[in-house]
Amino acid sequence: MDRVDEHLIYLLQKNARMSLKDLAKEVYLSTPAVSARIEKMEKEGIIKGYGVKIDPLKLGFHITAFINMELEPVQKPEFYPFIESIPNVIECNCVTGNYSMLMKVAFPSTIELDGFIGQLQHFGKTQTQIVFSTPVEPRGLNVEALEEEEE
Repeated sequence: MDRVDEHLIYLLQKNARMSLKDLAKEVYLSTPAVSARIEKMEKEGIIKGYGVKIDPLKLGFHITAFINMELEPVQKPEFYPFIESIPNVIECNCVTGNYSMLMKVAFPSTIELDGFIGQLQHFGKTQTQIVFSTPVEPRGLNVEALEEEEE
């Protein structure tokens, strides 16, 4: 992966709908060359997919929360399929520290959140933080800036 690939990743993270023609202009390559580079990064798993950012509030999801949970390793085979089946779970990570799982969830109200926490407590102790605001929205990894720091 070179600086051109890094710049393509940067551009696609900002706007995954950017046309190949516009991408090619930005990196000073032909459209077929850009297409080949993107396809190669997709095949290598560097680019895993493309998405869209939505506003949860406009869809009626007024509560975003982070939930820490204690989970015994023997519970993972039961827990992983359960948590995967819950559409309100935006993200679930196995982490270090006092808790072994960290989840980001979105619900229409605290009533639904409370019901979900009750289901989680079947697996272990939980601790929940409700989000008031998000000064930094989820964003892509700026591979260009990381490269500059290493030099």
